[in-house]
Amino acid sequence: MNYPADMVPQSWLWIAGVLYAVALLLAIRQIAWQQYLEQPHRAHVFLGSSVALILLWQITTTRLPGLEYHYLGATLMTLMFGWQRALIVISLVLLGLIYNGSSDWQTYPLNVLVMGLTPILISTGILRLAESRLPHHVFIYIFINGFFGAALAMAGAASLAAFLLLIAGAYSPDQLAYDYFPYMPLMMFPEAFITGMFTTILVAMRPEWIETFDDARYIQGK
Repeated sequence: MNYPADMVPQSWLWIAGVLYAVALLLAIRQIAWQQYLEQPHRAHVFLGSSVALILLWQITTTRLPGLEYHYLGATLMTLMFGWQRALIVISLVLLGLIYNGSSDWQTYPLNVLVMGLTPILISTGILRLAESRLPHHVFIYIFINGFFGAALAMAGAASLAAFLLLIAGAYSPDQLAYDYFPYMPLMMFPEAFITGMFTTILVAMRPEWIETFDDARYIQGK
């Protein structure tokens, strides 16, 4: 899922630019940047995660141009940092891809909205729903937010990416039905497995790295 500039209308890029600017401004205003000055290790985790995700996004497979599959990691970043910092991470990742020539700068805002903000919002919604409706248990946190949340976030981002290219006339419904949607489960499972695995490891070994995880809520007294 990485739109080339010649596959989408120019007007979409302007609209995406405005929407991305609004989302980025909201995220920046809500981030407590002072934490990184007072606790430098948080900045190290943040930057290290960004670099790691840039490397993971280099591993792609392509069935249709513009709809490449790669690990998103948006759910994991949301669980680790919250939606605001997760959006910053995805923004940095896509800037890295532009720098090495793997992505077009013209479609940068649209790519961030589709591959970043969409799965981030889905993951945040699932997290909020689980917190309010489900028992506060560590296994529920891991499986609902880590596994199920990542799979649903990937499905949402992949479906939106295909739908936009369908509207743009880049692909026909038959092309997508034959060459893209049948492979969506193969995209969802690795996303869920990798995210769930890292969530499990971090909860067990470095729970302080996951800002949405609270020992007092999910472990103590259970």
